Amino acid sequence: MDEKEKGSVVEVTSDNDYPIESTDLLFDLFLETKQYPAEQLDADSRRVRIKTDVLLLPILMFTYLLSFLDKQTLNYSNAYGLQADNNMTSEDYSWVASAANFGYLIAAYPFNFILQRYPVGKTLTGLVFIWGMICMATAGVHNFTGLFIARFFLGMVEAVIAPACMAITAMFYKRDEQSMRMSLWLGVNGIASILGGLLSWGCGHASAEIAPWKLIYLVVGTITVVWSGVLVFLLPDSPKNAKMFTHYEKVVIMHRISKNGSGAKNKEYKRYQIKEAFMDPKSYFLWSIQIALGLLNGGVTNFQSSLFKGFGFTGLQSTKLQMVGGAIELVSCVAFGLICNTIPHTILLCISLAAIPGLGGLIGITKLPLSKKYSLAACCWIQNSFGASIILSWSLPSINLSGHTKKSAVLGFNFVLYAASNITSPHFFYGSDSPRYWRACIGLMICYGWLIACPIAFAGYLFLVNRSRDKKGYAVIDREEVLAGFEDKTDFENKGFRYLL
Repeated sequence: MDEKEKGSVVEVTSDNDYPIESTDLLFDLFLETKQYPAEQLDADSRRVRIKTDVLLLPILMFTYLLSFLDKQTLNYSNAYGLQADNNMTSEDYSWVASAANFGYLIAAYPFNFILQRYPVGKTLTGLVFIWGMICMATAGVHNFTGLFIARFFLGMVEAVIAPACMAITAMFYKRDEQSMRMSLWLGVNGIASILGGLLSWGCGHASAEIAPWKLIYLVVGTITVVWSGVLVFLLPDSPKNAKMFTHYEKVVIMHRISKNGSGAKNKEYKRYQIKEAFMDPKSYFLWSIQIALGLLNGGVTNFQSSLFKGFGFTGLQSTKLQMVGGAIELVSCVAFGLICNTIPHTILLCISLAAIPGLGGLIGITKLPLSKKYSLAACCWIQNSFGASIILSWSLPSINLSGHTKKSAVLGFNFVLYAASNITSPHFFYGSDSPRYWRACIGLMICYGWLIACPIAFAGYLFLVNRSRDKKGYAVIDREEVLAGFEDKTDFENKGFRYLL
């Protein structure tokens, strides 16, 4: 094979390959896969995947756990006098609950392009440190304005977390493996809910001189800052500089992900891919799902404490009860992730199925008598099952889109709509509707209905596209498709690309 470098462009020609130019940052590592027999690389694939699961996946899991724990501090601290200490009304609390999403809304779209342009690991590490400092500083606020500003900047910084973890997952795992791995690191939301409940319960019993809600922010912020120091040494930008792997193992990783047909990482901004992103019907399926999920998440996450207290539980009891919901979310995420990993083409079906328990729970909240407070608590718990829908839906752009600029555009707008919906949802909850918040429940029921129906329609559309490509004789996962991925072609251009249902 004859190789020649021109700046950031690597040209490859040989008797067996057509000439290609690639600006993919890991293309040179991909070329090294041709120095080994494919059978040898395939034989070592499972061992390297397991090593990735053991060494890299826990780093992503703990990082995302802290991210969700930071977001949940507002919900937990609300049970310990946060509103009273900051002289806030119920309406003020709704705006503070939305503040992080305003920040997220502003930062989500540009951060996706920043991650395309700059090293993912270093960017994420720096922002983890900043969000930990913001969390600690929140303990010093004393009014609505201070709390709103702190939450706003926390949301801006944390807008990078999910896209960064997705980018790292896509660089280390095959397409059919990504949903399960994302279910694991996104599924730690359930563990975070349990740990957050324990932490807030402990802070509520602490004999410290400061208010329990301030202690919660200080503890969570300190842990986050310390973890950012750990990430400096552990978190890679790509397989190329992953210190936990030998050079040969990095080559095996490239052999594995080359079959995704979408390359690894490309910094080049391509305007035509932006246009294609907004012309692609898949984008609108994805975005409409995010609107429903954002509305549901904004309501369920920020008002569980208020619901439990309205049903007659104390602040301490409500924090402990929310731990059960966290366990349900964890089980739901792992269970549906396993189904998707075991049974091909079930991702969209699982998104729909995970929404059904929550719909039943909302109906229960509106119908059950208030005297049955533990039955009402159970209806709140099963709301958390839709966490699996969030996780699986976030994996769809990574596994069903090709073209780095196109993928960044769709993901960026995905998170913008998710954040905007999270902002809107808390304002469905009127204090006069307590304890059932019936108007909010009706709105969320509509969202659940859409979340059940839309993924099924989306699966039907993808099935028809795949069948059309099969009938036209476009090859699947051949040499040409692999190289097309490293040329940064989109899934429209690369006709060998097949969509996962």
